[in-house]
Amino acid sequence: MRYRYMYLGDRSTRNALRGRRCNPQRRPDGRCVVSTRMATAAVIFEDGARHVVARRRLRLLEKTA
Repeated sequence: MRYRYMYLGDRSTRNALRGRRCNPQRRPDGRCVVSTRMATAAVIFEDGARHVVARRRLRLLEKTA
């Protein structure tokens, strides 16, 4: 499965990152890279920039097989 998200951000997020589309960063076994408590996720934005963001601020845009 492939997922595509939009990062909503919060009041402390730079405007350049708000509303941007991103894909989750994947481990070699295909799983998404998330924190042990499932609070944050590593994502790759459209321009290739990699960031760790709060999962609750990600919104699912599309899910493909």
